[in-house]
Order: sequence, then structure tokens, then C-alpha cells
Amino acid sequence: MPVTTQVRVRYAETDQMGIVYYANYLVWFELGRVELLRSLGLAYSQLETDHQCILPVVDAHCRYRSPARYDDEVLIETWPALLRGSVIKFAYRILRKARGGEQHELLAEGETVHVVCDDRLDRKSLPARYEAALRTLMAGEPGESGRKTHSRTTASAKPS
Repeated sequence: MPVTTQVRVRYAETDQMGIVYYANYLVWFELGRVELLRSLGLAYSQLETDHQCILPVVDAHCRYRSPARYDDEVLIETWPALLRGSVIKFAYRILRKARGGEQHELLAEGETVHVVCDDRLDRKSLPARYEAALRTLMAGEPGESGRKTHSRTTASAKPS
């Protein structure tokens, strides 16, 4: 089940034509991952400080369907798609929030693959609490996340 994060496109995220610069979708993917963990009562920052784990991106894909524009309200849907050993795959959908009676419009969709590592980039296991929470979300079991929505007015490039 996806966790949804809402952002409003800032002027700084657009190019000269008022269209979101393509690399900003990857920043939104990161925001979605951080908020997904937060929705589960977990923090990306604690993964690093308390467990000495980092999650470097080893593969990223984004398929662009329609452009986001300055001042659009955008929804970032994020969910864990694969958890195998030290490999985690997250999937994303970026949607323009519906206005009036319209439906949300698909702007982009993609995936990122991460390997759980220590600070020397040696593989390690994901802490049990994180793994259990992600597996519960993947199974779509009620009570853990559902379709939670988080609003953010800006996107951050650094996980919090």
C-alpha cells in the first residue's frame, strides 16, 4: 500500500519554461522514501545514527508521462516493492493533485534500488524493526500504514 506525500512545486524546481526539471523527480522519490519510513514510526536518520546503516541508490528509473509545472500540487506515492536480503526496491508514482471533479493525473512513475550498507559500503542486514515494518506494508496489512498522506511545502535533498 502506498504512502502519499504532498508537495507544491516551487519556482526553484522549474526550468525556464515553468516545467519541473527532470532531476527533481528523483529528489521527490527521496522525500517519499523518508516520509514512508516516518509514517511507520521509523526515521531515516536513526537508521544511520543508531544502526550505522546507509541505503545507497544502486539503480534508479523514472518514466515521465506529463510535465509538472510551477505551483502544481503534487502527490508522491511511495511503497516498498521488494525486500530481499540487503536489497530494497521502492516504487513511486508522481501525480498532479486533482482539481474539482477531475482525477489525479499521472506525471511520472519509477523505482529506486538500494543496498543496505555500513559506512565502508559493506553489505549488512536491515535492522529487524525496519524489515518487519516494510514487510507489513508490502503485505498490505491494515493498521500499519494504509494510504497515509503527508504534506510538505518544500522538498529536501537530505534525508531527515
